[in-house]
Amino acid sequence: MRLGRVSEQPNSVSIFQDWRENKGNFKSRLVMVFYRLAFLIQGNKILSILFFWYLLIYKFIIGWVLNIGISSKSVIGKGLRIQYGFGTVIGGQTVIGNSCNISQLTTIGNKIIENGTFSKSPIIGNNVDIGVNVTIIGDVRIGNNVVIGAGAVITKDIENNCVVVGNPAVLLKKKYDLTSSYDIG
Repeated sequence: MRLGRVSEQPNSVSIFQDWRENKGNFKSRLVMVFYRLAFLIQGNKILSILFFWYLLIYKFIIGWVLNIGISSKSVIGKGLRIQYGFGTVIGGQTVIGNSCNISQLTTIGNKIIENGTFSKSPIIGNNVDIGVNVTIIGDVRIGNNVVIGAGAVITKDIENNCVVVGNPAVLLKKKYDLTSSYDIG
């Protein structure tokens, strides 16, 4: 199964790269600016030492005041849109592609496997729409252009161009991009 390439590093270092996508939602704009700054600090040892206080404030404000948990170790591509965000958790080492949409009460992270260690975190492709109360756990890959319905629990890989729903998630339909496959004219 080919899932498409997701960059392990953001395309840009601008802390305002998600500003337009979160238009009209000040809380989401604030969360993403705080995250982008924490990500830049976390990625540099010297900055981590000099600005350790910011990382503590980040955890407090994002987690306790705004009730959102986004690890500064997660890698999030450009253009993430957070719908409300209340109760959303994105664990460390999670990779999220460009132009994704995440609704409230969503959990994305690793899980404890049988031998007591933690699994790898999910890798989510570009243009993925994640509905309300979705859980994505474990070493899973979600392809590009995927829609995940409300309340879905994802524990297995999802191919590109799919719509999945349910607990456990099942394929509802496959979306096709006919313009790139056929020459019309």
